[in-house]
Amino acid sequence: MPSLNDNYERDGFLIAPRLLTDHEVDALLAETLAISRGQRGSLAGALSNADDPGTDEEVLGRFIAIHFPHKISPLMLEAMRHPNVASVLTELLGPNVKAMQSMLFVKQAGKPGQAWHQDEFYIPTRDRSLVGAWIALDDATVENGGLWIIPGSHHAGVIYPMRRHDDDRFDGAPEAYDFPHTETDAIPVEVKRGDVVFFHGYVLHRSLPNHAPSGYRRALVNHYMCAESLLPWNIGKPEGGRTDYRDIVMVAGTDPYAYKGTEEIVEPFLRLDRGTSRPGRER
Repeated sequence: MPSLNDNYERDGFLIAPRLLTDHEVDALLAETLAISRGQRGSLAGALSNADDPGTDEEVLGRFIAIHFPHKISPLMLEAMRHPNVASVLTELLGPNVKAMQSMLFVKQAGKPGQAWHQDEFYIPTRDRSLVGAWIALDDATVENGGLWIIPGSHHAGVIYPMRRHDDDRFDGAPEAYDFPHTETDAIPVEVKRGDVVFFHGYVLHRSLPNHAPSGYRRALVNHYMCAESLLPWNIGKPEGGRTDYRDIVMVAGTDPYAYKGTEEIVEPFLRLDRGTSRPGRER
């Protein structure tokens, strides 16, 4: 019988159903609103605060995603370390796992998706161990802008070039191009709230706009890698290089580089609608 690792290595992703309970998802949804209203601290690029009189829909409709919510929300940090998520990660990566990023997507009806990309383009792990854990906070369907993945597209081990685009279906983040796959190779990944999609840092994926008549397609996406490997990620450091990014959270096992300590490098910020993304701050 194929193991989780076998399926993951073959396809570049796997779906783990019901890793979070309805109660846990409800708590994360309530926390999403609290964060968006500024009740957990300041957010770079924020258009709302704790005194904002706007309705919930108005407040949530002002942005597409919150980057690094675990920095200001103990509940989001707890979700990053969720034992059910960590259990799958240790099967995929080994006993020692660290996290470096969280992203809270709030895709309201009518909001755009994100074009084809590979997460390893943004977060360059030395050992290609990057794993995204996409936690569905709403049922994610084709209609409301769920994920699309090209199975097996990670096998080449190639990071494809990126370029700006003017496709209104997608937000302001760049798109990957010149890869040897077509639209017909892609499959939709429809999941229920509480399900988690684990996907390889090299696998090509995207999402389309939320075409549902109302509602949201919310998801919390955390990124992880083997703790044994250094992380030369230059986010927050536009000039010069960095050999090992140490603004990390251990989620399983031990940190082989604990002697280095950790740093506070990034702060939470908003990804706004297309055309208003903050330069150099995409994942």
